[in-house]
Amino acid sequence: MGTGKRGLLMAAVTVVCAVTVLAAPGTAFAAPKPTPSTSATPSASPTPPPDKDLEKVREKLDKLYHDAAVATDAYNAAEEKAKQQSARIVALAKKIVEGQQKLEQLKDQAGAAARAQYRSGGLPPTAQFLLSDDPQQFIDGAGTVLNGQRATDKLITEMTRTQKDLQSYADDASAEWQKLEAGRKAKAAAKKKVEQQITEAEQLESRLEKKQKERLAQLEQEAAYKAQTSWLDTGILKEINAKASEQGKKAVEFASAQLGKPYVWGAEGPLSYDCSGLTSQAWEKAGHPIPRTSQEQWKQLKHVDIKDMRPGDLIIYFDDASHVAMYVGDGAIIHAPRPGRTVTVAGAGSMPILGVVRPDA
Repeated sequence: MGTGKRGLLMAAVTVVCAVTVLAAPGTAFAAPKPTPSTSATPSASPTPPPDKDLEKVREKLDKLYHDAAVATDAYNAAEEKAKQQSARIVALAKKIVEGQQKLEQLKDQAGAAARAQYRSGGLPPTAQFLLSDDPQQFIDGAGTVLNGQRATDKLITEMTRTQKDLQSYADDASAEWQKLEAGRKAKAAAKKKVEQQITEAEQLESRLEKKQKERLAQLEQEAAYKAQTSWLDTGILKEINAKASEQGKKAVEFASAQLGKPYVWGAEGPLSYDCSGLTSQAWEKAGHPIPRTSQEQWKQLKHVDIKDMRPGDLIIYFDDASHVAMYVGDGAIIHAPRPGRTVTVAGAGSMPILGVVRPDA
């Protein structure tokens, strides 16, 4: 990783470690207080609403962005299915072309046999050798007729099987096309929902004054700090001491190199990422491809206890597995948070943890 990125990561991890110390049981913490207004003139900026009102705004924003994350996962899942279905359709199309070519060859063989029979006077080979006056020809012809019958039976069987295969391929292709169309509609619906949720959140934020936005950001930090403190107070960090695997180190290195890049829903890099786009690309670069979405990562990858997690493991968040981050050690994660944010380092316990999965188990 570049010197700048490594410095940024180490600085961020240092902050998380500092929080670890501050959050130790018995450590007091005073929440920052808003700076009082020094002017009462009409031209002064409006006084921010009470914290309880901004807290409601924060909760509303959290819900909107959470719903957007759920819809993003649905969109990404539909996108992945579309890729797989398209690949299957292409493979079936190749089989259909090959089957049609084979059927044409078999028809040519059947035509050649028919033409040969016509040139022999229209009598089938069996009749020709039975009517022969030459005993030796009769004996030789018996084997020829038997071979001819076998060849004809084989030709008919092969043609029948090829026609059945073609029909089966056509039916499968038709079914895949129907799935692809259903997936297209699902993807379009998910995209619409993502855009609606993000637009509503952005509109809500745009109505806030500068001081309100600053206080809102402070409330978000305080909420994350409180959650991280509660997680650390369990003493869990003392139990987490496993070292990263070689592939895990590569995945962490890749994720660290993306720090500062913007979150864009549906993005898989290299300039921007969503949460599962970052984790899936990190592990692909580490040589171990994993499912694209956070929900599929939760379903398909091996689950491990939190106390056993190691750098490179993925932490899945929220009951619906709608967010994922990479554990990097010292109680810290790297993740792509949400629209309007960049890939960053945060506390592993700053969000509700569903569980931990290990890509290279």
